[in-house]
Amino acid sequence: MIGIGPFTLILNRNDGSSPLQQPAEEQPAESPIRTEEIERRRAIKQRIHSELVERLDIKRLAATRVNQDELRQRALQTLRDIIRDRSDILPPGTDREAIVKEIYDEALGLGPLEEFLADPDVTEIMVNGYNQVYVEKKGRLTPVNKTFLDNESVLAIIERIVSPIGRRIDESQPYVDARLPDGSRVNAIIPPLSLVGPCLTIRKFSKVPYTDKDLIRFGTMTQAIADFARLCVMMRKNIVISGGTGSGKTTLLNVLSSYLPENERIITIEDAAELKLGQAHVVRLEARPPNIEGRGAITIRDLVRNALRMRPDRIVVGECRGGEALDMLQAMNTGHDGSLTTVHANSPRDVISRLETMVLMSGMDLPVRAIREQIASAIDLIIHESRLSDGSRRIVKVTEVVGLEGDQITMQDIFEFRQTGVAADGRVLGVFTPTGAVPTFIEDVASRGLSIDRRIFDPSRIGGADKC
Repeated sequence: MIGIGPFTLILNRNDGSSPLQQPAEEQPAESPIRTEEIERRRAIKQRIHSELVERLDIKRLAATRVNQDELRQRALQTLRDIIRDRSDILPPGTDREAIVKEIYDEALGLGPLEEFLADPDVTEIMVNGYNQVYVEKKGRLTPVNKTFLDNESVLAIIERIVSPIGRRIDESQPYVDARLPDGSRVNAIIPPLSLVGPCLTIRKFSKVPYTDKDLIRFGTMTQAIADFARLCVMMRKNIVISGGTGSGKTTLLNVLSSYLPENERIITIEDAAELKLGQAHVVRLEARPPNIEGRGAITIRDLVRNALRMRPDRIVVGECRGGEALDMLQAMNTGHDGSLTTVHANSPRDVISRLETMVLMSGMDLPVRAIREQIASAIDLIIHESRLSDGSRRIVKVTEVVGLEGDQITMQDIFEFRQTGVAADGRVLGVFTPTGAVPTFIEDVASRGLSIDRRIFDPSRIGGADKC
């Protein structure tokens, strides 16, 4: 890899070595024909790569602080010139523009993944070694015919992603979380932990954040649920969004965060910054992993504690999964109401159990009843989202935390999604409906200068249930 100012040009190695290369005994077996083809293609690309570096005049570009767009344009034109001048090294019938794009993407982009990063319908990209790539498109996982040349090529792309943000990946730190410039979430894991070669998972995020109108259009929720969620945010209710991996929690958190008033100071805390809030007064905090010596880590819990000293009106935590849950509950109970967060859980009731476990992870020796008292007084609403069998995301429960009776936290479902069947094409059929329960705080709505149509809580009203 060669640095050009703040940018990095990836150059294929030609010595067949890499400090991260998978041990030979674990490499998938290759046929002699494929091995010969790989080596021939590698040699051609290496030659073109080398000439690209020579013609671009790296030292001069670095000294003149060329911007990214200009660098990309120069590299693209230079590659076309090289292919034109060195056409004799290309096999007969080679698509010249295709190989220009391939080398360009490998040198300045993410190789064969660029096509899927540019596709707005692709939401997730999964690389399982060099020869297996899956994408999630419109909620469905499918294999694609785009692959890498070898495992070393995958490692080069991983290094390109993690290096600019100060992260590392090697045999002593064989997995890493990172993000792309557009905010997409990245996880990489390499041998010896991964037995199939280097693996890369990219969860994409829309360049333009989704709105509640988008989620209604997708069938994730209804207008009634959106109106109720907005009301709860405006009333400064503490809300937990729960669900499994890939259920859409972060997207929903971003939508709910968009309801926060413009005149409030909002502090967001995340492992990897993903939230895209449009308000003017937003302070974004991001956790930091340990350095190469294993020191210097800044955790979500550290940031939650620090945020309390920053005069926040609202605190938005991307995900609670450890001891920071105790600090969040204490913040919610001491004047920092209106906070938002997400939790991995299988149901609203499971959220309570998960929070109890996370509080115990803080190291505080608290009795279970004391923990439940904290949870019952801090959490007002749980919105549970699921990824269904057809890949669609649905808010399946909107549950109010009512209080504590004896040793049990009492809750009531306000809205729910009831699955009614599966269509011939595999699409899940169902209906969003109010349960008939009315939130306990409904009488306080008017005193806050707010309003809501109470008919949205009536399951018998015309249009009370929304089919999808």
